[in-house]
Amino acid sequence: MAFEIDAKELHYRELNKLIRKAIAQGEKHLVLKNVNGQRYIAAGVSAEVDIDIYGVPGLDLGAFMRGPRIRVHGNTQDGAGNTMDDGKIIVEGMAGDVVGYAMRGGKIFVASDVGYRVGIHMKAYMDKIPVIVIGGKAGDFLGEYMAGGIIILLGMYSRYPERPIAGIFLGTGMHGGVIYVRGGVPETQLGGALQIEEVNEEDQKIIEQHLSEYSKDLNYKLEEILAEKFVKIRPKTHRPYGKLYAY
Repeated sequence: MAFEIDAKELHYRELNKLIRKAIAQGEKHLVLKNVNGQRYIAAGVSAEVDIDIYGVPGLDLGAFMRGPRIRVHGNTQDGAGNTMDDGKIIVEGMAGDVVGYAMRGGKIFVASDVGYRVGIHMKAYMDKIPVIVIGGKAGDFLGEYMAGGIIILLGMYSRYPERPIAGIFLGTGMHGGVIYVRGGVPETQLGGALQIEEVNEEDQKIIEQHLSEYSKDLNYKLEEILAEKFVKIRPKTHRPYGKLYAY
């Protein structure tokens, strides 16, 4: 049975104290109701716990977390998954700017659109490969300075059909990792020193693996998502600015 916390009129410090107290007492499933902009929910939490959030969580949801599985039944503000190390965040609506900033592991699944500078400074180390899947469209500077990890951009479930699938300067300064885009993206949207390639068999397996999980979590039809081909965007070099400076 889930442990419920009514966040109405609670300061974010009070809410986070109650969350940590419940986890310390052994609760494995928390339901947070009437959330309205409280920051840092589950930030730094290392426990294996499921958290359902009803309302709109504030900045830095799940920052530095290692283990929790968070489902937001709606939208979330900026900075979700900031430097998260492990676990999963599922957003059933839209997410704001800088989602997954410096993310080191775990997964973030967003049903619809995201804001600017999503997935910037993402990293990967050995078997830790962070993943962000975006069902809608993304703003400018998606994947800026990526050093590792995977971003999958679908462009299917957007609230803004008139917008391009991604904003300008996609992958600017990217020197590691990979971005997969359903249907493709014009080269004019890319930052410098990037290249667009066809996906190979290994890429397709990676895409299908993550999208199978994504579609189950968000009740989408996998066959519809896979009906369109993907392209792969990756850096031409791991030192995109290597010749810009004098030594």
